[in-house]
Amino acid sequence: MLKTKLITCCDWRTVESFWNANGTAFFKAPDGAQIKVRYGVSWFGFDRQQQTLNGYDYKKLEVGLGSLGYARMQIKVPRNTDVTYDVYGGGVARPSPEIPF
Repeated sequence: MLKTKLITCCDWRTVESFWNANGTAFFKAPDGAQIKVRYGVSWFGFDRQQQTLNGYDYKKLEVGLGSLGYARMQIKVPRNTDVTYDVYGGGVARPSPEIPF
């Protein structure tokens, strides 16, 4: 499912949350934005799959069994902007988004 959200700059913003669920998302732009999966809460949490977007290639985030507690897909952008991404719930094994964006 394609989603677009307005993201404010300079701090990590959650775009998708998972509790006891699996999920996959694809991101492409904006150039220079950083994405990651954050497991846990507060200072008990830890980051995985941190990547930087280049505006050309799709970057994939996956949430798996770590979401038995709590997991979030987060993005940090250099300026306020709309971010479009493609997200799938469940244990979907996709190498690329269903609809190019």
